[in-house]
Amino acid sequence: MRELLRLPVGERIALSSYDASATPGGPAGKAAGLAAAAAHGPALADLQERLYAASTAGERRRMLLVLQGMDTSGKGGTVKHVIGQFNPSGCRIRAFKAPTPEERGHPFLWRITKALPEPGEIGIFDRSHYEDVLIARVRELAPRAELERRYAEIDAFEKSLTEDGVTIVKVFLHLSYEEQRSRLLERLDNPEKHWKFNPGDITERAVWPEYQEAYEIALERCSTDAAPWHLVPADRKWYRNWAVSTLLLEHLEELDPQYPKADFDVAECRRQLLTQ
Repeated sequence: MRELLRLPVGERIALSSYDASATPGGPAGKAAGLAAAAAHGPALADLQERLYAASTAGERRRMLLVLQGMDTSGKGGTVKHVIGQFNPSGCRIRAFKAPTPEERGHPFLWRITKALPEPGEIGIFDRSHYEDVLIARVRELAPRAELERRYAEIDAFEKSLTEDGVTIVKVFLHLSYEEQRSRLLERLDNPEKHWKFNPGDITERAVWPEYQEAYEIALERCSTDAAPWHLVPADRKWYRNWAVSTLLLEHLEELDPQYPKADFDVAECRRQLLTQ
């Protein structure tokens, strides 16, 4: 799945050429997809525990899942259904909102650096440092020259993270314009979901083409061999969850973390306990 969903490095990206309702490499239907995603749970939990255990012996490896996508694309749902299969004590979840006054007084990567996972942890960014080249471009919050510098800073930042033992899994949840309307209407039609609706989402839909272009540029400029982007069609929630859990599983399996060997005399400790 990593290769199937991975966007090409160094090539132009046209989001219109990707079907947001497609299910590349996925199970045959919703029921099979839900079952397959649930079946990943034990393996994900085991690998997470091994990753954390290895850090107690000095390993610095950790993982960072970066989720980006338009409103209602399912970033929160992915956290709930996929990350929910991990032990929460080993996860560091951060949803990046508009910068605070303190954060605006620092370079844009300052608040990102503070939220990075520690060795042995799995970090999840619900939105991320990419907001500073997406919203900033669409809303013209920064000069184009500054945006160009930010793309380069992001690439250098992510490269430095991978060199320090961070496995970065970047996922763009690709949602269609029509499906977003359906999900927003669902929130309006259900009083229990009114808290999730923001009237500003309607304003953002008015600049949908501009956001698509901003994403295309960011995906093109910041997809590298060290930290490639993966495009996950997000119109079908079951497929989105299965695909992201599969990507995490494949990356963790490649890391293949191992439990550390005891640095004490196991037999002697056992003897002492039995004689007490």
